[in-house]
Amino acid sequence: MASKSQKGNSVFIISLLLTLIFIIWGVFFTDNLAYVTDIIYNGSIDYLGWLYLSATLFFVVFSVFLLFSKYGNIRLGKKTDRPDFNTASWLAMLFGAGMGVGIVYWAVAEPVTHFTNPPYGEPYTVDAANTAMKYTFFHWGLDPWAIYTVIGLALAFFQYNKRLPAAISSAFYPILGDRIYGPIGKTIDILSIFATVFGIATSLGLGAMQVTAGMHYIFGVPNELFVQLIVIAVATVIFTISINTGLEKGIQYLSNTAMVLSFAIMLLILIVGPTLTIIKVLFNTTGLYISDFIQMSLRLVPFGEGADWIATWTLFYWAWWIAWAPFVGMFIARVSKGRTVREFVIGVLIVPTLGTCLWMSVFGGSALELVQQTGNHNLATYITENVSLSIFTFFDYFPLSSLLSILGFAVVAIYYITVADTATFVLGMLSEGGTLNPSNKIKVTWGVIQSALAAVLLLAGGLNILQTASIAAALPFTVILIILCFSLLKGLKSELEVQKGSKRIRHP
Repeated sequence: MASKSQKGNSVFIISLLLTLIFIIWGVFFTDNLAYVTDIIYNGSIDYLGWLYLSATLFFVVFSVFLLFSKYGNIRLGKKTDRPDFNTASWLAMLFGAGMGVGIVYWAVAEPVTHFTNPPYGEPYTVDAANTAMKYTFFHWGLDPWAIYTVIGLALAFFQYNKRLPAAISSAFYPILGDRIYGPIGKTIDILSIFATVFGIATSLGLGAMQVTAGMHYIFGVPNELFVQLIVIAVATVIFTISINTGLEKGIQYLSNTAMVLSFAIMLLILIVGPTLTIIKVLFNTTGLYISDFIQMSLRLVPFGEGADWIATWTLFYWAWWIAWAPFVGMFIARVSKGRTVREFVIGVLIVPTLGTCLWMSVFGGSALELVQQTGNHNLATYITENVSLSIFTFFDYFPLSSLLSILGFAVVAIYYITVADTATFVLGMLSEGGTLNPSNKIKVTWGVIQSALAAVLLLAGGLNILQTASIAAALPFTVILIILCFSLLKGLKSELEVQKGSKRIRHP
């Protein structure tokens, strides 16, 4: 059996080599890479869309089951362990890792896009507006957070309760036993690193484009490739400094700051925007979301039109969330020691879902009200065609627009740094055999590689290819996550039996 350190070294080396090979493939054989990844992605969506839908619904049901189950009082760690972070900071960090800049990027654009091109019915109608908000809640609500709940809880449980390395493979110990240290375990961990590197590199590239677009809109900075590369370089320096301060300072402070600014923006829009409409949208859409949840969760449209919409939006999202699961789950596990299973599920599934729905109601509801009031279809078209600028265009129609734009830009920039920071921390953990506090050398190495990959692919015009490739990797991870659920259940059952046995010993 390989030692943990040997496993960590080999996983790091193999992952690094595969990353470099993929970079070379993407730069010098871009068309071929695009062809291969498109075949894999389109095939998985067309023929296995039902697997994504059923698996994601299963994760929601499984998470809710754990919330109310007899396992809810099991503590992640020793019985005497208590959380390392206060609840507010904990929620801020997991929210930043799980959604981050995404909810700023899509809060206005997605509802308006669905309003102009709904999954069914006529566009630009009241029904289309209700449907747009309902599907926005659906795409950003329980389902993605259930995926993170499942993998995050499994990783935390096996790290803190079973004293296994902080690696994805550790969550399969009840099924694989010591084979997690062998080729099977290494393969799982390498796939995890591979998916994380390319998912984050894609986000860094897209994030750089959005930050540059914001700088152009607010400060008049040229929206050019050269500026995007400078943004990546500056961001690399900043998150490298943050990396060296550790979880307790850098990532925690950044997450808290982003959360405070996000609440400030949301509160300002709630006050100066259509307050009554926002409240009605929140209540009405929550009702539609709950009542139609099962139908939306299993909707595939075998007859008639609408299948392309589901593939483009719902199935794309489910694959994207699953591709991000190793990174987000590992980070959430790292910051969740001392929580009970029930606290974990409430904090990772319920609270973020409620917060996301409120956020989408404020921005999406206001945007739809704005488009309907003005009757300005050109505004809706501009938003859907300029997604990276949609939030700043939206702010222009409100009082204090300059302040809102500056705050919005600050949130985007901080979330951008936070995601890069947390990703390098997780990659360090995975690369060093599952250590909870990876060395700065490894973290900086992965940080530079991520930024270099994003810059190279921006130059080569390959970001869309990389995004497709990272999502294509979600297919095997879907199966892995399903197996992981049963492994977690087996582990929780044995933990409960051990606890009951120890009680009987202490109290004969």
